[in-house]
Amino acid sequence: MITIIGCGNLIRKDDGAGPILIRKLWDLGVPSHVRLADGGTAGMDVVFQIGKAEELIIIDACTTGAEPGTVFEIPGEEVEETPLENINLHDFRWNHAIAMGKWLLKNDFPKKVTVYLIEAQDLSYGTGLSPAVDESVNKLAKKIIRKVSGEEIEVSNN
Repeated sequence: MITIIGCGNLIRKDDGAGPILIRKLWDLGVPSHVRLADGGTAGMDVVFQIGKAEELIIIDACTTGAEPGTVFEIPGEEVEETPLENINLHDFRWNHAIAMGKWLLKNDFPKKVTVYLIEAQDLSYGTGLSPAVDESVNKLAKKIIRKVSGEEIEVSNN
């Protein structure tokens, strides 16, 4: 089973990229071996959504200073946040959930974790995505559908 979790805040514009992408995947239709979850803003909920997945995909917005809509694909172990001591639930995010999940689930933790981060343009209060982020969410949703369906992704030489 593949579990895909979209994280973010739907009332902070581009921060809602993760949950909106989950809704797009739902609308596009995913194979029966794929489980979709809206992780919202509560990192601890992400831990409980992992379940018995063999592969975990997490999607969230980020602010690195890159061009808005830039998509970063990162192995989970590169963004896993430890240690977990002295952290309160308000600060517990999906990157902490990866470490907590490994500790809690042990051998049942997914063997492969991929994180997709989408560069945000606007994190102000409100709903809807900026045009650049919306375009990236749509493209990433299609890429993920091809990936979880086992279809080859064509690589251009251009």
